[in-house]
Amino acid sequence: MRAIQHPYWRYSPSRFLTGIAVAILAFHPVLWLVNTWRDPSYASQGFIVFAVCLSLFLWSVSSRRLTCQPVERTAPYVLLGLSALIRLIGQVFAINMIGALTLVFDVYAISRLCGLHLRARHVSPLWLSVCFAFSLPLERLLQRTIGYGLQHLSADGACLALSSLYGQVQCAGVRIMINTQDVLVDLPCSGARCLLLLLLFYFLCAAVSRFRIRAVISGFLLTLAAALGANVLRITLLATGIAYPEKLGGIDVMAQPWHDLIGLLTLGIGALPIVLWTRTFYRPNKVLHFVLDQARWGVPRSLKQDGWWLVSRKTKPTRMPALAAGVLVMVAVTIVNLPRHAVDVAERNIALSLPSFIHDAQAVEIPLTPMETAYFQQYGGSVQKAGYGDHSLMVVKTTAPLRHLHAPDECLRGAGMDVEYKGLVYDPLPTAIYKATDDNNISYRIAVTFVSEGQSHVTTNVSEAVWHWIQNPKEDWMAVQRISRWETPAEDAHRFDQAVMAALDIQTPETPFELATLEEGLSQ
Repeated sequence: MRAIQHPYWRYSPSRFLTGIAVAILAFHPVLWLVNTWRDPSYASQGFIVFAVCLSLFLWSVSSRRLTCQPVERTAPYVLLGLSALIRLIGQVFAINMIGALTLVFDVYAISRLCGLHLRARHVSPLWLSVCFAFSLPLERLLQRTIGYGLQHLSADGACLALSSLYGQVQCAGVRIMINTQDVLVDLPCSGARCLLLLLLFYFLCAAVSRFRIRAVISGFLLTLAAALGANVLRITLLATGIAYPEKLGGIDVMAQPWHDLIGLLTLGIGALPIVLWTRTFYRPNKVLHFVLDQARWGVPRSLKQDGWWLVSRKTKPTRMPALAAGVLVMVAVTIVNLPRHAVDVAERNIALSLPSFIHDAQAVEIPLTPMETAYFQQYGGSVQKAGYGDHSLMVVKTTAPLRHLHAPDECLRGAGMDVEYKGLVYDPLPTAIYKATDDNNISYRIAVTFVSEGQSHVTTNVSEAVWHWIQNPKEDWMAVQRISRWETPAEDAHRFDQAVMAALDIQTPETPFELATLEEGLSQ
């Protein structure tokens, strides 16, 4: 019997044209994904995930095949259809994240064609493609969409744990008071990063462990619980270190390297159940005897290829003709050239005006950059910037906060600045503080607050704004951003913030309990 060569790898015009169609559909998503790895505004570690997935792919494909079982020939065309549909949705609605999902299907198709599931170093094509999905900027997506819900889950768990350990613990939403110290479960502590890292670890384990479907589902639920538990433990340790530093040896849990070490410790604890789960449900490869394998797969394949007497003269091989593949190429070209209509475009020319004076300083209009002008012309919304002496003010108003509102670090990092999140203050109203340093080593204090129409909600992060906006999509939102030199005295910055809120007629919301201000620590 001659050596079996799988027919998929033989050249044919239909397969060549199909490959071109795949490349056309994947070209823009690949460029966008690579740009998210390079663009500082995304702060993405996706290239590391890609490198891990590529290493796992090469580790598997370099091993010998354990069987001559043929690769499914129809799967690539089914996946091409799904990729085309998803690419069409992403193109029409101008959502790059949806378009990038086509790459996940491409990874799955390539992994199956290479037979990773049939090799000595077995890797599941399905779970490897899921792992590749983590190279997309998922953390940013989670933080902006369900980050506020994750904050509440973590805060509720931490409050329960702290109440059982210490007395006089007050909890209100995502804010906890313990021993007169404020512990806030803000957006960086929402647990999104912990959740994504543990899910990535779990799916990497699933890719090499041959889990059965029931084990996959129950293991996924276990990973969600482990991520929540790990983040609750992290917040509990941080709260203990803030309120009772002597219990942790007097270390400053908010300073480096202790802050990151606590995060790594709790992340490792959260990974332990996944490791134990993998060891329990791991299934090694089952290898058929060579003769049995040939009898099951090799002989029927050889007869089908060489036994011309078995093929009826009236039947033809079930292969996609070159004409159909050419149609696929034209469909792919049409899809990528369809006009883009973003679904979350805000109303244009929303009424917005900045105060003419703040204290004794007259407003000096600051022109928008060409990029900012083009962005707001394309996606709507209103924005104005002005300088008031040593301070500046930028206000954005929109009906689509998911599109327009973002933390200052996203755009400032994209502009080449080094940005540090410094915490929150609540006087005169909830405000997130960032320290931005430019190329000339000049540092600025960036203070941002997000306010809903009618001031029913005032928050410090986009996640909460989006959370409330989803419940009331007709409500406008406004981002109020104040900029000062970092060395500006705290009293001057505080006075400017108060004047801005008074000029814009923004009322200070009621707080559930008095919280210690962080302004003194921010000046360090």
